[in-house]
Amino acid sequence: MITLVRVVETCRACPAQWDAWDTEGRYYYLRYRFGQGTVDTYANPDPETWDGVEGGVAQFADPDEPMRGTIELTEFLHRAALRLAPDAEVVAYAPTS
Repeated sequence: MITLVRVVETCRACPAQWDAWDTEGRYYYLRYRFGQGTVDTYANPDPETWDGVEGGVAQFADPDEPMRGTIELTEFLHRAALRLAPDAEVVAYAPTS
């Protein structure tokens, strides 16, 4: 199971999405939109300079709720089979003006 040590919420809804890093420094893009959750990983851990998708790590769907665009991080992680480290840094969405 992948253990995340840092998670930064980048959007609250439509899509709900997070940037995340694991214990090895690998970057993950977590996204939930239209009732579908996906986790992708990238070769470069800096989301500002992605080198391209390395691969899909996990996905799940809510076919009975195709317009759903919100999900709490805890539910997302559970459904994607990811976990937070006990001392993980979790940063809530903070829009810039």
